[in-house]
Amino acid sequence: MTSNSPQYRITDLASTERPRERLATQGAEALSNAELIAILLRSGVEGANAVQLAQRMLKEYDGLPGLHRVPYDQLCSLHGIGPAKAAQLKAAIELGRRLAMASPEERPVIQSPDDAAALILYDMGALEAEELRVLLLDTRNRLLRITRVYQGSVNSSLIRVGEVFRDAVRAGATAILVAHNHPSGDPTPSPEDVSVTHAMVEAGKLLDIELLDHLVIGKNRFVSMKSKGLGFH
Repeated sequence: MTSNSPQYRITDLASTERPRERLATQGAEALSNAELIAILLRSGVEGANAVQLAQRMLKEYDGLPGLHRVPYDQLCSLHGIGPAKAAQLKAAIELGRRLAMASPEERPVIQSPDDAAALILYDMGALEAEELRVLLLDTRNRLLRITRVYQGSVNSSLIRVGEVFRDAVRAGATAILVAHNHPSGDPTPSPEDVSVTHAMVEAGKLLDIELLDHLVIGKNRFVSMKSKGLGFH
C-alpha cells in the first residue's frame, strides 16, 4: 500500500531540470547549492520536491554556513529530513571541510590574508565557541599544518604567548599566522585582540618566528589586523 503522504522525488522534475542529469551533462559547478543538496536528499515532501525542500533548508538556516552550524539532532527534526538524510548532509559538509585541508603533496601557499581565510573561514565561521588557531608555515610560506591552541575566551589575561608559538617551534616553522573567531559573527577586532596581537608580534621577534597576520573571523567575513595596522606597530 502507498503512504497517504507521498514523497516528491527528483525524478518528478522534467529531465532537463533534474540535478543529477544536469551534473552529468554540465558538471557539478553548474548546479546551485539547493540542487546539490537535493541530490543528497533524493526526495522531498508532500507539496515540495527535493530542490524546493533544499531551498527551504537554506532559507531556514541562512545558507550553507548555517547548515554547517545546525546540530545533527536539530537537523533530524526538520520536516522531511530525518536521521538518514541528516547524516548524509553532515557527512557531505565534513568531506568538503576536509578536502579544503587536504593535499599534503601540494601544500597551500599563504601569500595574502585571503589565502589564509580561504582555508579556515568556512570552518571557523560556523563555530559556536571562540577558538584560536595557528597556521604553521615554512620558509616559503607553505602551510605545514593548522593547530588549535585555545578554545573558549581568547583574551590577553588567558593566553600564554608561549603556547601560541609552541607547535611552531617544534615543527621548525619560520612564520605563523594566527586566527580566532567571534561567534557573534562580527569580526570587528576588540581592544583585547589588539593587545594579544602586539604581545605575539613581540614574542615572535624574540623567537625569530614572524607573525604574518592575525585574522578575526566572523560570519562569511574576516578582518586582517595587519592590514588594519592593529597590534603590528
